[in-house]
Amino acid sequence: MRTRAVRRGRPLELTELGLGAAQLGNLYRETTDAETVATVEAAWEAGIRYFDTAPHYGVGLSERRLGAQLAARPRDEYVLSTKVGRLLVPSPDTADERDAHGFDVPADPVRAWDFSRDGILRSVEQSLERLGLDRIDILYLHDPDDHFAQASTEGIGALIELRDQGVVAAVGAGMNDAAPLAELIRRADVDVVMCAGRYTLLDDRAAAELLPLALDRGVGVVIAGVYNSGLLSTARPAPNATFDYLPASPEIRARAERAADIAEAHGVTLPDAALAYVRRHPAVVSVVVGARGRDQVEQNAQRARTVVPEALWADLAAAGIIPADTFSKESS
Repeated sequence: MRTRAVRRGRPLELTELGLGAAQLGNLYRETTDAETVATVEAAWEAGIRYFDTAPHYGVGLSERRLGAQLAARPRDEYVLSTKVGRLLVPSPDTADERDAHGFDVPADPVRAWDFSRDGILRSVEQSLERLGLDRIDILYLHDPDDHFAQASTEGIGALIELRDQGVVAAVGAGMNDAAPLAELIRRADVDVVMCAGRYTLLDDRAAAELLPLALDRGVGVVIAGVYNSGLLSTARPAPNATFDYLPASPEIRARAERAADIAEAHGVTLPDAALAYVRRHPAVVSVVVGARGRDQVEQNAQRARTVVPEALWADLAAAGIIPADTFSKESS
């Protein structure tokens, strides 16, 4: 699988397709140990060498599982990112409850927002222990929307300190909103950012400011949420498909249906086009897609290998699905 370079910080090569490990933390339902093994094995066999996790995913379960599966892999052959901002705190009083944030795990430990220097250092230490690693390649501030003042000063300062000490190779933030990511790039010496759901076939808000700014500053952009939580994940939008984790509106569904028609006319599927579209932008260094089990990983890898005709983009632009000026700003 081809790689792209994160050019700031210490040089890193990210595979164009990365594995998002939220499902290893029992996102929405239990992921069995066998599924966990199969997921990482299939990703490695497909050539994926970028893996993304977070303490938030299953309150540490994703980190523990991913670390265990990568333990026997050559450490210099893969890139791993995790996140800070949600410190995990023991909560024995809630151990008989289920997690309230979408993960099928006990509510012990629980998350506590903390973008202070001390909180970040403790979070990194705990992540290293759960992962069983002696270093992390990329650290992201995780969803600092409501804590941006502290995260964009003290928080990112702590990450830069860790980078300067050689503890990590690159630092940045991961968010669902493109505007704060652009502001962080303007304010701080970041290397890479992760933008979820704001640069897709149906939502290109990141293209207005974030992507041009990142390209100008040499900051790599990792795209997540490329299927917009489900609407773009199947060849034809499912009747109960969601968009940004809510039921898709009739207007959004109609755009997705039209995009699917155009993709089929060019011999590819809607998910093929969704993955290929975001990789066309020169600021994008990787696309992270979550998966559970061998079949989903292999399906995503096959989609990433699919050659999409250039004429597809012109037809999507003519239909108003993507911007008409996309060709002057992006490269294949």
